[in-house]
Amino acid sequence: MIAFVACGNVSSPKPYGYYRIAVPDTLYVDFASQFPRYPYTFALSQNAVVQPRTDTDEPYWINIFYPAFDATIHCSYKPVKRNLRELTNDALEFVYRNASFANSIPEREYNHPEARVYGVLFDLEGNTASSCQFFVTDSTSHFFRASVYCNCPPNADSLAPVYNYLRADVLRMVETFEWKRN
Repeated sequence: MIAFVACGNVSSPKPYGYYRIAVPDTLYVDFASQFPRYPYTFALSQNAVVQPRTDTDEPYWINIFYPAFDATIHCSYKPVKRNLRELTNDALEFVYRNASFANSIPEREYNHPEARVYGVLFDLEGNTASSCQFFVTDSTSHFFRASVYCNCPPNADSLAPVYNYLRADVLRMVETFEWKRN
């Protein structure tokens, strides 16, 4: 009898599964076509909704909201007034607040001298609140900073399709970023 019971099927725990997240195709429009008064422009996904920030005195701060993912790219703009080092240090401080949760934080430098755009993109790998951040500047007049947040607990495994989609949009944003002529 013992030999008969011992040879039965052995059950094993099943791994957790994640919902399949379908990401939409992306078409881009020029940000300046919707917001011509802003001192910057970039390629904006048509799947995103720009929300000017009304909770601050800063006139050019925006949130770029992705309704399909309940995710937001929080964007801030500051004029440079002999405070470039302070603005850069603040941006780096925001990035490295997540260092204890990140597995790594690779950096990618951007230099587009013809457009007067210089900056750094940070990928925060692991279960961090923000998966991607960047800042760009012309080093004399303008400073723009952005960070990506999903409105849910961070889980890099289950959110990988969303993070990859948003990262692609952020890359496109950085690569097409331009300061508007005064």
